[in-house]
Amino acid sequence: MGPEPFPLGRPARMAVFASGRGTNLQALLDAFPPGHPLGEVALVVSDREEAFALERARARGVEAVHLPWRKGRFAEEAQALLKARGIDLVLLAGFMRILPAPFVEAWYGRLLNIHPSLLPDYPGLHVHERVLAAREAFSGTTVHFVDQGVDTGPLLLQARVPVLPTDTPEALEARVLSVEHRAYPLAVRLLLLGLAGPEPLSLVLRRIWPEVPYRSRPYYLRAERALRAWGRSVEEVGFATDWARAAFLFAYRVEEELAGGVRYAVPLPRELEERVEALLGRVNSRA
Repeated sequence: MGPEPFPLGRPARMAVFASGRGTNLQALLDAFPPGHPLGEVALVVSDREEAFALERARARGVEAVHLPWRKGRFAEEAQALLKARGIDLVLLAGFMRILPAPFVEAWYGRLLNIHPSLLPDYPGLHVHERVLAAREAFSGTTVHFVDQGVDTGPLLLQARVPVLPTDTPEALEARVLSVEHRAYPLAVRLLLLGLAGPEPLSLVLRRIWPEVPYRSRPYYLRAERALRAWGRSVEEVGFATDWARAAFLFAYRVEEELAGGVRYAVPLPRELEERVEALLGRVNSRA
């Protein structure tokens, strides 16, 4: 694992790849306008010339580029464009192509995707039909780092929504999409602040990593990076101290808004409660 790229110490330049309507793109454009201290969407790329995502970008004064999907050439052309524009982070938002391994390797840790299920369940296409056929009680959305598999990269953030017995695929899709529009900007803010990443930083966490349940891993990674933001480390404080409890409280409280206002509480010294609130304030700031 190479050095952590974030935080940059300057506003990030982000590119969004989209193939269709671009509703998640719109949420990202709204969340990261020009002049935002964390960064801005500086480039939108689509493999489809007629994609409405390109129109959304142009309407906001953001460079919009159609790159036809030519096997063996798209990734090279995209890489050259990203380099020329000084892009720091690539966000896939309804991009219906599988990027080749060299591109993914070059951008690992700086390449995110959003998927309309609670991964690792229901990767791939026709998600909502499959969820309804299985009579699941919950579905949701996942923001994850992209690796060389299909919807298999490390989790960054998840949000659940209920599945109603009366749902159609269209109704469930609309419910999940409304949460995606909040989850994706939140996940990006966490990454840009250095409070998320694809892998553990500490030897202690790497040692126990195989034993950490898959869906619990984002919380461990957030907690580890919260400690770092406070000038502490897992090696220093361990997992059974007030510092660790504060870090995990932060890791879970990040998702309060997405969880329908559920409030997580852990008894802590006043100083650590204030640190948690201050870090949450940075994550939730729209300025």
